[in-house]
Amino acid sequence: MSRHNRRRSSRRRRLTIGAAGVLAAAAAATSVTVASARETRPRGDTAKADHAVFVQGDELDGNTIHVFKRGRGGELTALGRYATGGRGGDQVDAPTDSLASQGSLVYDDRSGRLLAVNAGSGTVTSFRVRGQKLTDRQVVRSGGDFPSSIAVSGRLAYVMNAGGAGSVQGFRITAKGLAPLRGSHRSLGLDNKKVPLFSSSPGQLAFTPDGGQLVVTTKSANTIEVFPVRHDGRPSRRAVVNDSAGGVPFAITFDRAGRMLVAEAEDSTVSTYKVRTDGTLDVVQKPLPNGQKTLCWLERAGDFFYGGNTGSSTVTGYRTDRHGRLALTTGGGVATPPSAMSQGVIDLAVTKDDSFLYVQNATSGTVDGFRVGGNGSLTKVTTVTGLPSFAESGMEGIAAV
Repeated sequence: MSRHNRRRSSRRRRLTIGAAGVLAAAAAATSVTVASARETRPRGDTAKADHAVFVQGDELDGNTIHVFKRGRGGELTALGRYATGGRGGDQVDAPTDSLASQGSLVYDDRSGRLLAVNAGSGTVTSFRVRGQKLTDRQVVRSGGDFPSSIAVSGRLAYVMNAGGAGSVQGFRITAKGLAPLRGSHRSLGLDNKKVPLFSSSPGQLAFTPDGGQLVVTTKSANTIEVFPVRHDGRPSRRAVVNDSAGGVPFAITFDRAGRMLVAEAEDSTVSTYKVRTDGTLDVVQKPLPNGQKTLCWLERAGDFFYGGNTGSSTVTGYRTDRHGRLALTTGGGVATPPSAMSQGVIDLAVTKDDSFLYVQNATSGTVDGFRVGGNGSLTKVTTVTGLPSFAESGMEGIAAV
C-alpha cells in the first residue's frame, strides 16, 4: 500500500457466486434476534481454544490455517496446518497485503469457533477449536465476491465481500457452524471488479461493542458506512454514510468506553469517533499522525492500541485518557524498531488477556511476538519463520488466544 496515492488517483482480493447464489444462501436461513445473540454457547458445543495463535496462509492453490502453541512466555511452537477447503485470493496491485483488510481470520470465544475467509472461492470456513486442534470443518458461501473480513457479535457473524458492488451477509453461529441469515444481505454500492483493486476495496467490517451497529470502512470513497442492526439481527436497508475524518479509512477498533478508532492509510493517522444509535458519527479526536508510512491495521490491548505501518515495517503504540484523547506511546511513533526478519508489517492480533501482541510480516514471511508492558512498551519474545511470504499472494489474517 506504499504506492497508495498513485492507486487512489485511479479511484479505482475469490470466486464469484452471482445473484442467484446470494438468494439461495439467504433463503436457506432462519431468523435470529440480537437478544438471543447474547445467550450462552450452543448446547453440546464445548470447544475452546487454549494458548494458541492461528495464521491464515491465504495460499492461492489452497488456503490453510497455520497453528502455533503459545508458551507461557509468549514463544510460539508450530503444530501443523489445516486446509480450509477453499482458495486464497490476491487483490489487484496489492503491494504487501493480499486481502487488503483487517478481520479476515476471527476466533469467537463464545462458540469456540475459528472463522476464515476464502477470497478466491467466495466462501467462509468454520472450524471448531479444541486446545490447538481444528476439527469439524464447514464451508459455506459468503454471499458475494471476494470475502475479506468477518465480524462477530454474540450468535451473529457477518461477512464483508469486497468484490463487485461489495456486500455484507449475515449468518447465525450454531453448534454445527454457520447458517445464512435470511434477509440480511446488503449491498455496499461500490464499483469494483470481482477481484477488486486493493485501494478501492472496503477495509473492514466490525460490530460496535453493544452489537447495535455494523460498521464498514471504504477506502477510495473515504467514507465510514454504518448499518444500525435491528432486534432480529438484520441490518437496516441502507447504510448511514459518514465522511471519514482522515484519508483512506481502513481498520476499526474500539476503546473500553465504546468509542471507535479508525486507522487511516493516506497519512498514517488515527481518528476517534462516537457512534450514535442512528448510525451517525461524532468526531471525538481529529486525525492523529504517527510519523510512519501507510498505517492500515489497528488493535487494542487493554488501555493501549497498536498499529501496523506496512510502508515503514514498524508498529506504533497509542494510549488514551479517560476522555478518549489519543496520544503516541513513543515520540517517534515506533513502539518496536524494524528488523531484517520483520519486513512488510501487516495484520496484528492480541491475546485475550492483553499480555502479548503478534504481528504478521508479509514480505519476510514471519510472525513476531511481543510482550506488552505496563507502560505500553513492546518486548520481542519470539519470531517464527517459514510462513507464506508475499509474492503472487501471501499470508494475511491472524488470531491469538
